[in-house]
Amino acid sequence: MGKSLFIAEKPSVAREFAAALKEKMTNNDGFMESENYVVTWCVGHLVTMSYPEVYDPALKKWSYDTLPFIPEKFLYELIPSSKKQYGVVSRQLNRKDVDTVYVCTDSGREGEYIYRLVAQMAGVTGKTQKRVWIDSQTEEEILRGIREARPLSDYDNLASSAYLRAIEDYLMGINFSRALSVKYARTLNDVMGGKYQPVSVGRVMTCVLGMVVRREREIRNFVKEPFYRVLGSFGKGDSLLEGEWRTAPGSRYENSPLLYKENGFKKRETAEELIKALSEPERLPAEVEKISRKKETKNAPLLYNLAELQNECSRLFKINPDQTLKIVQELYEKKLVTYPRTDARVLSTAVAKEIRKNLTGLTGYGPLGEFASEILEQNRYAGIEKTRYTNDKLITDHYAIIPTGQGLKTLNSLSGFSPAVYQLIVRRFLSIFYPPAIYEKISLELVVDREHFFASARRLVQEGYLKLRYKKEAEETAEDGEKEDETLFSLLAGLKKKDLLETKGYAVREGETTPPKRYTSGSMILAMENAGQLIEDEALRELIKGSGIGTSATRAEILKKLVNIKYLNLNAKTQVITPTRMGEMVFEVVQASISSLLNPELTASWEKGLSYVAEGSVDYDEYMGKLSGFITRQVDKVRKLNNQTALMAAFRRDEQYYRKTGGRRKPAAAEQGK
Repeated sequence: MGKSLFIAEKPSVAREFAAALKEKMTNNDGFMESENYVVTWCVGHLVTMSYPEVYDPALKKWSYDTLPFIPEKFLYELIPSSKKQYGVVSRQLNRKDVDTVYVCTDSGREGEYIYRLVAQMAGVTGKTQKRVWIDSQTEEEILRGIREARPLSDYDNLASSAYLRAIEDYLMGINFSRALSVKYARTLNDVMGGKYQPVSVGRVMTCVLGMVVRREREIRNFVKEPFYRVLGSFGKGDSLLEGEWRTAPGSRYENSPLLYKENGFKKRETAEELIKALSEPERLPAEVEKISRKKETKNAPLLYNLAELQNECSRLFKINPDQTLKIVQELYEKKLVTYPRTDARVLSTAVAKEIRKNLTGLTGYGPLGEFASEILEQNRYAGIEKTRYTNDKLITDHYAIIPTGQGLKTLNSLSGFSPAVYQLIVRRFLSIFYPPAIYEKISLELVVDREHFFASARRLVQEGYLKLRYKKEAEETAEDGEKEDETLFSLLAGLKKKDLLETKGYAVREGETTPPKRYTSGSMILAMENAGQLIEDEALRELIKGSGIGTSATRAEILKKLVNIKYLNLNAKTQVITPTRMGEMVFEVVQASISSLLNPELTASWEKGLSYVAEGSVDYDEYMGKLSGFITRQVDKVRKLNNQTALMAAFRRDEQYYRKTGGRRKPAAAEQGK
């Protein structure tokens, strides 16, 4: 019987597998070995797709004559910096004394792709290949993954989708970047007055650029509109409450064109006229028309997936999504949390039934151990598999990010924001075992001479899961009613229908409409995840529901690239995202040539197609045929365009929104951190 070879994605993961195998390992250059096992690792990607000039030196020149570039067979090559480790892995794969290969790269599409490329390049034959699929790096989970490893062929559809995702990005990037650069790059660089730069576009990144530019234009073109509300002050004795006027059946202003929505006026004069009508010849008392008392419950939110965690960390800690991913990846590698690159926000039934193990481990976690102990002592975890926090149908590859309850000894080695991010994950996890927060709410409707005023108050009567909120999170998200005025609540609680309140006076309060908010790094990640919601076509929106643009593993990198190539600005202090002038000009170019690249419909539908390939309902050739046809049509369209004059007019129009600072052009609002 030969040896078993284990191939991990990173050295740190390989060490965890070696430790779990419980055999004395000798350390060699790039691998470890024992009597029965060999353990080696990749260093991320070892193999990549070759540039066009590898196919033909003539393709190094960018011109329409070489487009579209769609080879019949794709070529791959070693990444120069990874050649040494590839050599190690390749030799182990082809050892005669190795008969079984356990593929232990990250459990997802990208991890599958990393190994398949290595095996393809190494020419692996005659080996039994098995796929290890795990959700954390605890010893128990590793051993389960090895024990339940399935034939690698079971993942062939996933591998096909991985190859196609890479091919799609490669072909769209090369063909569209070259076509648009040949057509427009010289013009763009002449406008900017800088060193020549090609136009860089891609399936996902250009869609993200489009979302940012469109939002910036909404803000730029937004015209504030003032509106005026009427507030009344009512009371009994020393107790006062404030009621807001709203139009209602029988009101002087029912269906009036003077209204701004139902609770305000377009002009101050109209609001003052209403006050005058209610005050002369005397202020009439307010009669209680309706009063309602009810309990409101608020359940703990669902668990974190990567996008939700990245958004929270951007909001609370002002760190970008790439930083968050690196932190949670480190927590994963130290066995502290489960697999991070997940889209799910729920537990699997199998994990939910064993969740006591995670909770038991967390009793030793200083800041929150007492909560874990309380959950265990009161048996609050029982039945969690029957709640909304467990749903196998909402899980594709991995369940939500949760603490394993292990690895606590490594907490002292964490630095920067890592301890805070870990605590955030633990708090969210523990909160699902606590009862909902319960509020008592009283709503009041008063009538004064046919006009209706509304008031309400709410107070927290059962804290429930809110006791587990992160301190800063609690401060920022504290809801109205949690710091209620007890005097006001007492007044409302003592009222009944037909009671009269003394009218103390009226006032006009001015407000104004507000523009949409700019994206932050975190809200952009969520917007990418939920891009399907931006699609107007109801049938298509439903078709790609849950697809989004990009994946949990790639969204942070896409955003980072757009900042690095200076198409977007990212304010490090506020995490607010705005376009650069070059970014906005590239937007204009794409909109005038391959406008579908800017729309979530295209990106999300291609992503949905990849999921169909992974499921086996669409095959490689069918997908490839559609992709080739799309690229060919778009390149031909760009070749025939003659729109530089119109684009120059658009560039001049947009120039007014940018000013030059230190040789770099920025939107004025972005410099202010807005």
